[in-house]
Amino acid sequence: MRPLVSGGILKRSLRQPIAATVPDRRIARAPVANPLLPWPALIIAATALAVILPFFFKGNPSGHDFEFHLFSWMEVSSQWKQAIVYPRWAALAYWGYGEARFLFYPPASWTLGSTLGSLLPWKVAPGAYVWLALLASGLSMFALARRWLSSGDAIFAAAVYAANPYYIVIVYWRSAFAELLAGALLPLLLLLVLRLNEEGRRIILPLAVVVAAAWLTNAPSAVMANYSLALLLLVVALIHRSPRLLAFGGLSIVLGAALAAFYILPAAYEEKWVNITQVLAPGVRPQDNFLFTVISDPDHNRFNLLVSIVAAAEMIALAGVAWLSRRSRAQHRSLWWTLVAWALAATLLMFSFTFPFWQHLPKLRFVQLPWRWLLCLNVAFALLVSMGTRRVLSRILICGVMLGVIVAVWHRVQQPWWETAGDIAEMRDAFDPEGSSYGAPGYEGTDEYVPAGADSSEGNKDAPRVAVEGDGRARIHILQWAPESKLFFADVSRPQNLVLRLFNYPAWKVTVNGETVDAESQETTGQMVIPVEAGENRVQVRFVRTCDRTAGGWISLATVILLLGLLIWSRRRPAAGALA
Repeated sequence: MRPLVSGGILKRSLRQPIAATVPDRRIARAPVANPLLPWPALIIAATALAVILPFFFKGNPSGHDFEFHLFSWMEVSSQWKQAIVYPRWAALAYWGYGEARFLFYPPASWTLGSTLGSLLPWKVAPGAYVWLALLASGLSMFALARRWLSSGDAIFAAAVYAANPYYIVIVYWRSAFAELLAGALLPLLLLLVLRLNEEGRRIILPLAVVVAAAWLTNAPSAVMANYSLALLLLVVALIHRSPRLLAFGGLSIVLGAALAAFYILPAAYEEKWVNITQVLAPGVRPQDNFLFTVISDPDHNRFNLLVSIVAAAEMIALAGVAWLSRRSRAQHRSLWWTLVAWALAATLLMFSFTFPFWQHLPKLRFVQLPWRWLLCLNVAFALLVSMGTRRVLSRILICGVMLGVIVAVWHRVQQPWWETAGDIAEMRDAFDPEGSSYGAPGYEGTDEYVPAGADSSEGNKDAPRVAVEGDGRARIHILQWAPESKLFFADVSRPQNLVLRLFNYPAWKVTVNGETVDAESQETTGQMVIPVEAGENRVQVRFVRTCDRTAGGWISLATVILLLGLLIWSRRRPAAGALA
């Protein structure tokens, strides 16, 4: 790591004026006069509160993913009460048959949501989550904008970003809570890339942390963040004619993935154990979701029209403010060109003629919805609006037009759905152990996380936790039926197969009378089938740590130790140089 002040620079500064020691390639930026707190943060917080104002009157908007996220939060909260710190198996999904949801869905959003649900009434938790996510986005945008803009312009950019049109779509029609949280990382991504030429290797660590945070927040957003980072690095390297920036950025990408390996490696390795292809089922494939695409599903087409109108309005406004801000190229060359390049790439990827890229670029198809690139486009939108419009009336006009577009699609295309406090309470009943004869009734799961070969539609909601296959009988005494551990006794008169109300999955380890046995899967449902001998049998089923989870954990731990060591070494090195 380079010292903050080298001996050569110090000697040269004694012979030359200070201004001459500053390289020409250094990024020009506006002086920062005001700290982050309190006024900028208060204004951003008020903007975020204005976005969720309808929550106070109509309840929670129930977008496409609302039930998925809220049930995940409730499930995690329930497992925390059973001392399971990091849940892996969603035990009550599909009415108690379970699914490997938390192995594949990143932990940041469900950890935050579960924490809020544990501290606040569940009817309040979604609104609190949205407010915090919007606040985080606004603060990160302010941290980016204030390096190049005046304090007032930076606050305006932060407010625009916290209340941008696509965020409104996410909050009121999609309830894509993880994607919303990931939006707070994108301004930091750009900020660190722009600082890379100026500060070099010292940016590798914070940039790796942002990459890791993206992976741990939302997988589609992480794919977009990695492709965005590659593009931004290329643009900055070309502007400064510095290939080393590509190496620094590439190292950050690798280190970021290594930091998040405890999640990435199991999710990648165990894909073959679940129906992951359902992620790209008809209706959620890229080719079905380009702007203004029409398929045979009227509900899909209505929402696609809504998001397409919002996207088109933003693109037109963005083109206008990019043109108006062109005079900033001289003073903020790196910033302006990276914003334009990023916005152009995000815009093009939303149209169907880019489908070959979606087919052949690694993992890009798992973004699923091309209009998700609005998440990245809005970083450029917020900054270029602030750079291209300096008059109050111009800014009011642009914000008014964007608000008018939202109001129009709200009333003319598709109104949001709403969940009342009673609806939230009914969802909570899914975790009530008194809800059925065999414990909590559970909830509908998600197809892509169901174990491969299992058919969730064939499961019987009223099936007992343990039954004998066929016409046989047995005396069953259940001692424990926890999310990751089951223990029961089965007394049978002859060799039998026991069928559990549980989907079979390779991470389940089964022992009968202390001996490990290989569980089988029922052909139609995918339920776990355990063979037992005549007499009393002690059966234990545990969700164990697989080799991929162990390897991922060790990689993450080793990377943390390595980066901490480098950080300590880099801080001691300048001090040692100064003493010498």
